[in-house]
Amino acid sequence: MSNDAAFFRRQASTQRLEASAATLDNVRQRCERAAASWDAMATRAERTDTLRAERLPAATPPPAAE
Repeated sequence: MSNDAAFFRRQASTQRLEASAATLDNVRQRCERAAASWDAMATRAERTDTLRAERLPAATPPPAAE
């Protein structure tokens, strides 16, 4: 997992903690929406990393023979 995805997951976790501590409904809902957004960003970052890793070896030319 890339650093970006790990950061996004930590942010989502933080928002879930804030949501559980919130006393106002609108604040709890805002934190829950933020957590869902951070999770979606983490998922996209992980997918991008996976696709990049699959594509990278194919894009690297073989070493030139001497």
